[in-house]
Amino acid sequence: MSFNIGHILSSMSPVSLAILMFLLAMAIAAIGVTVERVIAFWRSANESRAFVKVVSPMLEDWNVDQVISVSKQYKNSALAALFGPVISRYQRGLEHAEGGLTPVELARNESERQREKVGSELRRGMNVLATVGSIAPFVGLLGTVVGIIAAFQGIGATGSGGIAAVSTGIAEALVETAFGLMVAIPSVMLFNYLNARVAGIELALSRSLGELMDEMEGQHGVVDSKRKKAA
Repeated sequence: MSFNIGHILSSMSPVSLAILMFLLAMAIAAIGVTVERVIAFWRSANESRAFVKVVSPMLEDWNVDQVISVSKQYKNSALAALFGPVISRYQRGLEHAEGGLTPVELARNESERQREKVGSELRRGMNVLATVGSIAPFVGLLGTVVGIIAAFQGIGATGSGGIAAVSTGIAEALVETAFGLMVAIPSVMLFNYLNARVAGIELALSRSLGELMDEMEGQHGVVDSKRKKAA
């Protein structure tokens, strides 16, 4: 028996076809999420590099008001999404003390919240890949079971038996399992790839935030010294 996809599709029951279409939809969703995330990471990396070039001189002169303004222009940059709110929180802490915390401590707390927010945004849609990778084999197995049941029902209806009578039906049913695995395996690989990309981005963001916090502590120390001398 030659492998003929047209013959297989034409001989499948409506239930088996529905399961196959569901697997196809899962494959399309997995590909769509992967493409969207790769493009989002690429845009974020490009805008973050441009953002760093613009704000580096500002941070050296500690013109944080300009940094806050510039960060709003780079909407696709994960780094700008962190620096803007964190520096804004630091500025508000300088103007209004809250709960006995220093502006640097307030900014550090804000950085943790913003890092969680950015991490959630970076992982947006990846749960689709995880779901497809975990359930696609079982969906394919369901299609196989349905196909085998239909094959044996055909044997009962015609009264014929033997391996020749069921081999074609079973082979067609097993295509569902094969397709399920073909969807699941790439989905798991793509999920692991994107997860590794996110981990790398988060590590770079943590390093940049650490440098920003160090600079804030230094600048806050200078401000305190000036206040004490003035007093």
